[in-house]
Amino acid sequence: MRTPPTLNIGILAHVDAGKTSLTERLLFDTGAIGRLGSVDAGTTRTDTGAVERRRGITVRTAVASFTTGGLRVNLIDTPGHGDFTAEVERALGVLDAAVLVLSAVEGVQARTRVLMKTLRRLGLPTMVFVNKTDRTGAREDATLAAIRARLTPRVLPMATVRDIGTPDARTVPHSFDDPAFRERVAEALAEDDDGVLAELVDGRVPDADRLRAGLAGHTARGLLHPVYFGSALSGQGIDHLLDGVARWLPPARGELSGEPRGTVFAVERAASGSGEKTAYLRLFSGTLDRRDRVTLHRREPDGTLAEHGGRVTGLDVAGGGHHRLTPGGIAAVRGLPAVRVGDRLGPVGDRPEAVFAPPTLESVVRPSRPADASRLHAALAALADQDPLIATRPLPDGAGTSVLLYGEVQKEVLAATLAEEFGVEAVFEESRPVFRERPAGTGAAYEGIDRRTTAAFWATVGLRVEPGTPGSGTVYRRETELGALPLGFDRAIEETVRRTLQQGLYGWPVTDIVVTLTHSGYASPVSTGTDFRRLTPLVLMRALAEAGTAVYEPCHAYELEVPADALSAATGLLAGQGATVGDTVPATAGWLIRGVIPARRVAAVERRLPGAARGEAVWWSAPTTDRPLSGTPQVRERSGADPLNRAEYLRSLGRA
Repeated sequence: MRTPPTLNIGILAHVDAGKTSLTERLLFDTGAIGRLGSVDAGTTRTDTGAVERRRGITVRTAVASFTTGGLRVNLIDTPGHGDFTAEVERALGVLDAAVLVLSAVEGVQARTRVLMKTLRRLGLPTMVFVNKTDRTGAREDATLAAIRARLTPRVLPMATVRDIGTPDARTVPHSFDDPAFRERVAEALAEDDDGVLAELVDGRVPDADRLRAGLAGHTARGLLHPVYFGSALSGQGIDHLLDGVARWLPPARGELSGEPRGTVFAVERAASGSGEKTAYLRLFSGTLDRRDRVTLHRREPDGTLAEHGGRVTGLDVAGGGHHRLTPGGIAAVRGLPAVRVGDRLGPVGDRPEAVFAPPTLESVVRPSRPADASRLHAALAALADQDPLIATRPLPDGAGTSVLLYGEVQKEVLAATLAEEFGVEAVFEESRPVFRERPAGTGAAYEGIDRRTTAAFWATVGLRVEPGTPGSGTVYRRETELGALPLGFDRAIEETVRRTLQQGLYGWPVTDIVVTLTHSGYASPVSTGTDFRRLTPLVLMRALAEAGTAVYEPCHAYELEVPADALSAATGLLAGQGATVGDTVPATAGWLIRGVIPARRVAAVERRLPGAARGEAVWWSAPTTDRPLSGTPQVRERSGADPLNRAEYLRSLGRA
């Protein structure tokens, strides 16, 4: 039996725009589920976690499937809150297209604009669904005007709404049989199609078939965005939206032959407590069957490549009906104990790697009961599998565990998840910013084998450190002859360099640095990899101390729209929080301010803006390049012994 074409679409929206309700409606109207779930009642198909049901928000990516018009659609429901940006962008990496949802009452929100910018940057084909047309205050013309002004002018309304803003609101689709609609389609296509433009100049409108083909092509290339109207609660306009999904969005493509290649975009652990992981994998090429042995690759935070493997013991293809995963398909895969979000099936580098801005906040978490310390550690490790960017770090002397975060809501969700899913009550300290260190100059250090002391290491290591180019991370080079060291010893030095640089002179991660191996040596047969792993931190930190480091603070680029009479109050608020103003330009309803602000000040601005702008401000911010920290650098407590204190470091190794 021929497998139907597959389309993987994401449903994205600002919080409370009705994204999860739309997902439920699409599944119900296509017969995938027999009863509509409710966000308020916590009975939705995709919000399965206890935290999601209680809070009424999506915090994890979920997958559901339905069939329409001979097309199998895998629906990826993504978080709407800004604290889960990385979760959203991981899901975007496996999509073929997206549906951006906004409310006909609230219109374009700041988060809507962030999502649209991301979709356009990725070139994902995107349709827009204007929800809640049956709610009091719903508007059609004003919403379309806001979409054109704040999202993109390249939109094409595919329907109108009668009695909008009332319970009797009805969606009336535009028809290609209508000459006026055909002309509007032609005018939209003519922006990028010289052939259509020439016909319009000659007073001719292309026929309906050509316009349909042009609309599908422009949508697939991200040049035009069809706009649909309706209500997820009443079901109005949903059939028209489904028709648009099948007509205008391009299905997945991929070669059946060759090595399987795919991406893990979500991981769950069994509710039974067995610890078994289920990985959600999007396949781009090749095939995957149960009992296949696979190798997964990942890039670690320090830049090194790692691989692990296993045999597939379970393979549940989204949509069901078959047991082989083919290109474009998504499956829940079991049997891979070390799997983590972001792992690649197939070589790393065959597809562009997703690059996520690192979390800018850090909080220390401790168990409410000291006896739960080990359970808390295990729970945080499990959560790190689902979101590797939280990057847990144990603190010395049992002082707790450091967790990286994007925002306060994420911290609240983590605390609730630990309590409800792992049975561990945890206390989170006040969040603080995560700074970075960069080398201020060049430094070098060397230590060789010294048989005269029992504290000696059977290894020779010489390292030079110097500034790297912005955004380069850690670059490791060798001036020694290739093969001068056994591969295991050479790898031990590089891995230790990258791990040691997670804590610089002030305890912060070091970035944009070039480390060069200048000397190496060993004594056969007594030298071991452990000698190199233990000596390298001593040499590297001495070289770094000679170079010196500067501390940088994370920043956000921001955009702020305020009414004209609130401009002075808004700029005063920004200045008081250390923000810089790049430019101020007229906007649709006042002024648009752009600039950069320290990440640690964003929450304060968000709290105070409603008062400064009478609740009419639209704020957006996202991580951007950091900047030097003024004043005395803040010091972060280290985990483990400090290699700059040789006596303490050797004692920690039992080598004093």
